[in-house]
Amino acid sequence: MNAEPQNVLDYRGDNTIFLVWNFKKDLDVAAAFRRICALVINLNNSGETRFPDSGALVVMGIGYEAWLRLGLPTPLPKELVNFRPIVGAKHTAVATPGDLHFHIKGASSSICYDMAAALALILDPVAVPVEEVHGFRYWDGRSIMGFVDGTENPKGEKRAFFGLVGDDDPAYRGGSYLFVQKYIHDLKAFKALPVEEQEKVFGRSKDYDIEMTDDEKPSNSHIALANVGDDLKIIRDNLPFGNMSTNEMGTYFIAYASTFSTVKKMLDAMFIGSPAGNYDRLLDFSTAKTGSLFFVPTASFLKNVASGTPAID
Repeated sequence: MNAEPQNVLDYRGDNTIFLVWNFKKDLDVAAAFRRICALVINLNNSGETRFPDSGALVVMGIGYEAWLRLGLPTPLPKELVNFRPIVGAKHTAVATPGDLHFHIKGASSSICYDMAAALALILDPVAVPVEEVHGFRYWDGRSIMGFVDGTENPKGEKRAFFGLVGDDDPAYRGGSYLFVQKYIHDLKAFKALPVEEQEKVFGRSKDYDIEMTDDEKPSNSHIALANVGDDLKIIRDNLPFGNMSTNEMGTYFIAYASTFSTVKKMLDAMFIGSPAGNYDRLLDFSTAKTGSLFFVPTASFLKNVASGTPAID
């Protein structure tokens, strides 16, 4: 039977709310989780009916510890584990706990707000919110640092190939590994660099988003290290965020992938370096404050949980 994926491949949505919730200890959370699964399905159906052109949707991911606590099927998805820190000589990809992740997006911030409020009504008695980031599309898809983001994203049919689990894990076919990091940027230091030097940090031109040739591109540029080959792609759905009062300007990095090992290879190259010590220079201006791995089961899986039937057909 072909399971229906959650909407991880959708392009649309200029406004986003990213949420991470952790279950409270010593509570039975199974009933609330069933209600959340039903609500995610209902919110997506309502969003598609009411705002068919807006891309209004919510995608839910489940962390390793939550999967076990909820008694979800075993064996688990092959690569679902607790993310461990990746420690380089200078920078660290930190690991932070997360039970449930919600990626809410739409053309309007109003629908995102309402979806988040509906989820919070059910979650508040049994869980604690530990992260909430409101992202927005910045000009022509740029990060808050001024460079276009997501240029290496796969297009068309390749999105499903790189973004969804395939036949190598048939019980979870159509699911996706979700990895997230909240980065805070030192914009003052980055903007103090001449534009030509900024471009060397990224490996592409700032104004026209043209990638440097291999001869021009520094080996420690972001593009040189974050792209680990045409056969190893991920779906990035990053958005910038900004808070003037706290001077927190950053990027919420969100990656959907058919295997977490692809994401791990990218992180190793960025933080440890390739070769070791040749780390991603962008990390001198961008600090990872969170790091969590989740698994996004299919919509069919969520429907089964909501109805009380086995989650895997």
